[in-house]
Amino acid sequence: MYSFIARQPILDIKKAVVAYELLFRNGEQNCFPDIDPDQATSNILSNNHLTLGVETITNDLPAYINFHSLALTKNFPSFLDPKKVVIEILEDVPASDELLAACERLHGKGYILALDDHDFDPKWQRFYPYISILKIDILEHSMLEISKFLRSLTNNTMTLLAEKVENSQQFEQVKMLGFTLFQGYFFAKPEMLKQKKVSSSKQNILDLIVHSSAEKLDFNLIGEIFSADPGLTYKLLRFINSPYYGRSQEITSLKHALIYIGDLELKKFIALLALADLNKNKPTEIIRLSLIRAKFCEYISLLQKDQENPPKAFLTGILSFIDGILDQSFDTVLEILPIHPDITQALMSNDNYLARYLNLAKCIEMGQWQESDELIKQLTVTHEQCLEAQINATAWADDMLKS
Repeated sequence: MYSFIARQPILDIKKAVVAYELLFRNGEQNCFPDIDPDQATSNILSNNHLTLGVETITNDLPAYINFHSLALTKNFPSFLDPKKVVIEILEDVPASDELLAACERLHGKGYILALDDHDFDPKWQRFYPYISILKIDILEHSMLEISKFLRSLTNNTMTLLAEKVENSQQFEQVKMLGFTLFQGYFFAKPEMLKQKKVSSSKQNILDLIVHSSAEKLDFNLIGEIFSADPGLTYKLLRFINSPYYGRSQEITSLKHALIYIGDLELKKFIALLALADLNKNKPTEIIRLSLIRAKFCEYISLLQKDQENPPKAFLTGILSFIDGILDQSFDTVLEILPIHPDITQALMSNDNYLARYLNLAKCIEMGQWQESDELIKQLTVTHEQCLEAQINATAWADDMLKS
């Protein structure tokens, strides 16, 4: 039995990731409409939590998890640590006396409860004393409707979480309404009505990405770019001696460092380092998602027996958020970033083999299980291979950011 687990970031007012919502998929049967996906959540937790560990998926941050009514009232997985999970109650769960008693009991045990996709129905008011977080889909309700509802609350101590925040304007609006937690891809979208010129220092960093997509590295040119930036050089040396690679070597020169790490790993590291440097003043989650996509695409590419050098699949994944990082359109970015045509085609027209790898990564990332099944069939890989790729890519990305 295999189980995909997608994680979607929850950010605070400073755009720092403070938790993840987990979306579970329990085998192929979840694709059929007569299977309750929330029932699958409890099954997955019960069957796989002890071997995989929720904290592994969330990088030790709290996990927001949906539970169906039966799991809450009859068979709640009590092995979950109250300090590490937030229990989400869906709006379509019957607001019964039995559910109210379960909420009171779980609240008493120290569990944090959230009302997911809250629809402002008065039937939930008696649950409020046990609810710590209200999740509101801002695409389902106007800002005026949300404002009126919030004003109607009395003695409200609940934390407000805005779902589906898609741009900076919405982020600013919901902050003014008192929301302090946020979900959505607003942190990765280019800002509207704003066209920034790429500075010369950023152009040097983009040049590093171009070099990393070449089949043969020019160590002299790359060395010159690193030499002009002591911060980049320091990070390179830290990376070489990171615990992830288990290496400890006395480096005698910058060129020695570049050669020592090896062509393929250096190409990946250059892309990672350059992207991270471009990402200053942006949420770290952009980098994390870029890394997960990059490593996942690389795994799928290896399964497809694609040519490994240059690492096109890796670069496709890592550049998938470059428009948001630079606050530019893909058209503008690719004019100043002459990468391989296969990568350009994947990012722009979404219709080649690299695009299929990236789309599979996105579907799993967002919990779009039926779409992921279709792509898995097209790529003739197994669900077990995709699950392994997903878990390894997530762990690798978290390790890279730690080191």
